[in-house]
Amino acid sequence: MERIIVIGNGMVGHHFIEQLIQQDKLSQVQVTTFSEESRLAYDRVQLSSYFSGKSADDLMMTSPEYYDEHGVQYFVNDKVVEILTQEKLIVTASGRREHYDKLVLATGSYPFVPPIPRPDDQSAKENILVYRTIEDLEAMTKSAENSKIGVVVGGGLLGLEAAKALKDLGMQTHVVEFAPRLMAVQVCDGGGAILRTKIEELGVQVHTEKNTQEIVAGDTTRYRMNFADGSSLDTDMILFSAGIRPQDQLARETGLELGPRGGIVINDQCQTSDPDIYAIGECALWQGKIFGLVAPGYSMAKVAVD
Repeated sequence: MERIIVIGNGMVGHHFIEQLIQQDKLSQVQVTTFSEESRLAYDRVQLSSYFSGKSADDLMMTSPEYYDEHGVQYFVNDKVVEILTQEKLIVTASGRREHYDKLVLATGSYPFVPPIPRPDDQSAKENILVYRTIEDLEAMTKSAENSKIGVVVGGGLLGLEAAKALKDLGMQTHVVEFAPRLMAVQVCDGGGAILRTKIEELGVQVHTEKNTQEIVAGDTTRYRMNFADGSSLDTDMILFSAGIRPQDQLARETGLELGPRGGIVINDQCQTSDPDIYAIGECALWQGKIFGLVAPGYSMAKVAVD
């Protein structure tokens, strides 16, 4: 029986497995998936609903019972750290070794944090955060308990969602964006102006064309953000939502072909430079592009299954 290993159990990795189940292919293959997080796949698109009453369980897309029922092997809290392509073997952080016939990389992406000088103490670890996982949401909730003002760095779609989350936590909320308008990639100047008005009507203060030079200790707040134009902003919590980068380190160490700016190069069948290794979702680079959305990731999952 052919052995398929899926590295990553996010939305796209799970969708790959779900497609195998729906197409009744699990009688022909043995599937094993590894998640470096402490839980199986959950709906990352709906993260902000966590702050309006949904629990981590509400966001779950699968369960141990569902995988058990379909014969899917799964391991959580165990990161794959090495791929031995000659032996067709993966090695995990806990020392587990598993053989594969086909390997699917669904390692996703990680939040980009600009290299801004900032404090590096325990307080910074608890109050200068990113917005990506359920653990991040828990950290935000904890920080909000003793924070009055929160700033989101990044005015893209995810940044605006994060701002809504801070607002739901009862904080005075600001969005700081480097570009001249919010959602600069998606909307024109006119659309940006309308969007800004709508966001400000929600009680979120918007600061565009702001280049953060440094984050220092504040006088009356935890931090002060100093901008290139000489202005500054006082805050207790800082949340980075300044885009994503493909999680391609494992592929890099394995010697798979990457794009000049990262991302695992795939062909139209989602195969990497090693024909027995596939890549799907935000870690994959197809025709020179990374797709930071779930729908293209789902399409890749379907293609890889086929």
